[in-house]
Amino acid sequence: MDTAAVIATFLVALLHLWFLVLEMFLWAKPYGRRVFGLTEEFAKSSRSLAANQGLYNGFLAAGLLWSLSIDDEYGADITTFFLGCVIVAGIFGGLTAKRKILLVQALPGAIALVLVWLANYS
Repeated sequence: MDTAAVIATFLVALLHLWFLVLEMFLWAKPYGRRVFGLTEEFAKSSRSLAANQGLYNGFLAAGLLWSLSIDDEYGADITTFFLGCVIVAGIFGGLTAKRKILLVQALPGAIALVLVWLANYS
């Protein structure tokens, strides 16, 4: 995979690690409530749901980082799979929760995916 595709994929993985931190550890804290626009009551009552969501974001990050460590003909395919998961999750979140998720999650995933495709399948 070329450098641009690796960097873009790595940045998407870092974003998802940050989402893990926000959702698992900062959700009910003042910073997390401010980021997500939550009341203290709602944040406390939905903390376990947010932690579950954060864990899934961590799995996406782990998959992306793992895919970057695979230096054979399957690495790009695995990267494509995980970036596809990121994009689908971002589109779903953008349609069901907040439109901003399309820009914060789906768009970076799509950019990285285009770079991976250009580097490996064109």
